[in-house]
Amino acid sequence: MIDIKLLQRDFENVATALTRKGVEENVLNDLKAISEDAKLRRQKMESVTAEQNKLSKEFGRYKKEKLDIAPLQASINELKSNKQALEDEVRVLEEKLTSIALGVPNLPDDCVPDGADEEENVVLETIGEKPKFSFEPKEHWDLGELDGSLDFQRGVKLAKSRFVAMRGQAAKLERALINYMLDFNSKRGFEEWYVPFMANTNTLQGTGQLPKFEDDLFKIDGEDLYLIPTAEVVLTNLYNDEIIPAEELPLLLTSYTPCFRKEAGSAGRDTRGLIRQHQFDKVEMVAITKPDQSQEVFDKMVNCASELLTSLGLAHQKVQLCTGDLGFSASTTIDLEVWLPGQNKYREISSISNTKEFQSRRAKIRFKDGKKNVLTHTLNGSSLAVGRTLVAIMENYQNEDGSITIPDVLKKYM
Repeated sequence: MIDIKLLQRDFENVATALTRKGVEENVLNDLKAISEDAKLRRQKMESVTAEQNKLSKEFGRYKKEKLDIAPLQASINELKSNKQALEDEVRVLEEKLTSIALGVPNLPDDCVPDGADEEENVVLETIGEKPKFSFEPKEHWDLGELDGSLDFQRGVKLAKSRFVAMRGQAAKLERALINYMLDFNSKRGFEEWYVPFMANTNTLQGTGQLPKFEDDLFKIDGEDLYLIPTAEVVLTNLYNDEIIPAEELPLLLTSYTPCFRKEAGSAGRDTRGLIRQHQFDKVEMVAITKPDQSQEVFDKMVNCASELLTSLGLAHQKVQLCTGDLGFSASTTIDLEVWLPGQNKYREISSISNTKEFQSRRAKIRFKDGKKNVLTHTLNGSSLAVGRTLVAIMENYQNEDGSITIPDVLKKYM
C-alpha cells in the first residue's frame, strides 16, 4: 500500500508518479480530498485532546482549593464529547482512505521508462545463441501431439479449456525441472520452503492480490480460502505482522507450488498450448530485506534466473518493463524472455520485481532498527515458470523426427 503520510505530505509528487502508472484523476482527487480532510480533523482532535488534558490538570487544583468545579466540569465534558465525535469522524475517513489506497498501485521507480504497454518495454541485454535448424521447427503443442505427451483434450475432459494432462517424458521433464530449479536456487542461498497452496483473505491482501484482483482468483466455496496464484503470496506472508531481527536480513526464500489463475483478462490470448493455463507449476524466489539491501538482492535475483536459463542452454533477453506494463505491487520489474523457435519470438518466462515497502506496509513486515520498527522491502521473482521452461526445452531441443534432446544438466533428474 502507498504511504498515506507521504501522500498527505507531498501529494503533487505522489500524484505525478501514480499518473505515470495509469491511476485515474478522479481516484487521485478522492485520495487528496479525503486525506486532507482526515489530516485536518486529526489535527483538530489533537488540539481538543491537548485542551482537555490541560483542563483536567486544572480540575485537581480546583478541588484542592475548593473552587467551584461545575463550569470547569462542563467544559471538560464538552471537550470530551467533541473529541469522541472527532475520533469517530477520523476513523471513518481513515477507513475510507485505506479502502481506496488498497486499490492504488505502487509508485514506479524513477528508472522505470514511461510507456503505454508491453510494446514500449526496453530490452536491456540479450544472452545466448538461438538454435539453428535444418528443418522448420514445430511449436510445442504439435510436438506434444506427436507422442501424446501433452494431452489437451483429456485436460478439457477432466476440467475445462486451459488445462492439460501430461504423460511419459513430458511429466518426467516437468518434475525434473522443479527439482533442478529448487536445487539451483538453494545453492545460491535461497532457503527452500514447502507452503500451503491455499491462502486466506489477509494473506492475499498483504501482497496486493486482494481486493483489486479477486476476479482472477479461484475461491473455495464456504471458506475464507483461495487457491494461490503464485508462491509469492505465501512466502512473503510467512512474516506477516512480524518484527524480524535485523541480523537475520536479508531473508532469501524459494518454493515450488502449483499456481491457479482464472486468466480473467486473457480472452483470446494464447488459447493453444501451455503458455497461459489455469493451473501451472512455478518455482518462486522471494526476498525480505532492509531498504539499503534491496537493490543488491534485486540484481542477485535477476542474475539467478538468467543463469538458470543459461545453464539450460536457452537464449533469452532481459527486459525493463515500462510504466504501462508494470505490475500493481511492483516499483520496478525486469522480465526474462526466452526464445521460442516454434513461435519465432521471445516470450516471458520470469518476472523479477522489487516492491520496496509496498507489500510490507500492507502485511506489517518490519525489522528492529535500534529502538524503531522499520518496514522491510520485499522482492519476488519466478525462477522459473516450469511449464514455460518445458515449452522452451521442447522447442529449442527438438529434432526433425519430433523427439526432444534433454539438456545435460537435467539428465540426472530424469
